[in-house]
Amino acid sequence: MADLNDTLSRHVGMGSVPGAVGLIARGESVEVAAVGTVDLEGTAPMARDSLFRLASITKPVVAAAVMMLVDEGRIALADPVGEWLPELASPHVVRTPASPADDVVPPVRPITVEHLLGSRSGHGFPSDFSLPAVAPLVSELKQGPPQPQLVPPPDEWTARLSRIPLLHQPGDGWLYNISSDIQGVLIARVTGRPLGEFLSERIFEPLGMVDTAFAVPADKLHRFTCYYRTGPGGGLHLADAADGQWSSPPAFPSGAGGLVSTLDDWLAFGRMLLAEGAVGDQRLLRAESVRQMTTNHLTRAEREAAGLFLEGMGWGFGGSVDVEPVEPWSVPGRYGWVGGTGTTAHITPSTDTVTLMFSQVEMSGPSFPALMRDFWEYAAGA
Repeated sequence: MADLNDTLSRHVGMGSVPGAVGLIARGESVEVAAVGTVDLEGTAPMARDSLFRLASITKPVVAAAVMMLVDEGRIALADPVGEWLPELASPHVVRTPASPADDVVPPVRPITVEHLLGSRSGHGFPSDFSLPAVAPLVSELKQGPPQPQLVPPPDEWTARLSRIPLLHQPGDGWLYNISSDIQGVLIARVTGRPLGEFLSERIFEPLGMVDTAFAVPADKLHRFTCYYRTGPGGGLHLADAADGQWSSPPAFPSGAGGLVSTLDDWLAFGRMLLAEGAVGDQRLLRAESVRQMTTNHLTRAEREAAGLFLEGMGWGFGGSVDVEPVEPWSVPGRYGWVGGTGTTAHITPSTDTVTLMFSQVEMSGPSFPALMRDFWEYAAGA
């Protein structure tokens, strides 16, 4: 019978990825596999402590940080974000999603903290990338495949965002990605501290996440994987080397996808969520806050409108939530997400499970790649 090592090795053998690491933890029982190499040249074997660009599995971490501020009463879910982000206090909204970017109407309600957490702010990517108001998200905000050294600092980024109309009224539907970046700016504005500093003190240090940050220091670069994408004619092409864009701190620490980390660091975060916010005798989050994060907030119509982004799954705060077993790997209540750099991280409270798989090849679109699907199916049946 195939095990985790076999599941990952099959894809390395097919050449779809140079290497991958996977981890399945049920309580204290942990199965781990590291296969292949950190780069195409075979410079070093993949290892349990190899460092990866997390991409969008950064989102649950940043959502948890926002909920910490809610727990402390520094912000409330119903608060309009314009108090801390005045640039976003009076946005314009395109008349219809298909309207030209200059055909706008006023908002019917303000953007709230809860809208950001649930990706319902009106800013973000729809399933149809051809809509006119989508283009500025890429050209002005550098959204898309992560490129941390090209994104402007938070104040300039937010000013640019304020000039781009919302695709729909705040609260009226789910859109991908940008709400999480706004959460990162919100945390910095509310606390008066850089996002990375707040995350380090309040999440990484208490959980022992010693390898998680927005950049990789020089003394850890030997553990950092290279990052690839598939070229037009097939084959893998280098998108970022170990000493590339993540080897120095970015001007804009992306709450949507900027962190680098390891399997064991994200495992510590996942176990904290499974413990409903507790870490030993410490409490990082209220149990109710974790439940809000890990509960679906979307209607069936909103899930269907998300198309390939969610493939029928729901969305909590910062991550997806399985609401019905539509696939062999679906487990109702499973919470987490995927990263466009080839990462996936989930918790399943009903089985006390954390499932993680990190690879280093960019997803070619919003549909989940075969490696992820095979890993999820193995994890569901293991």
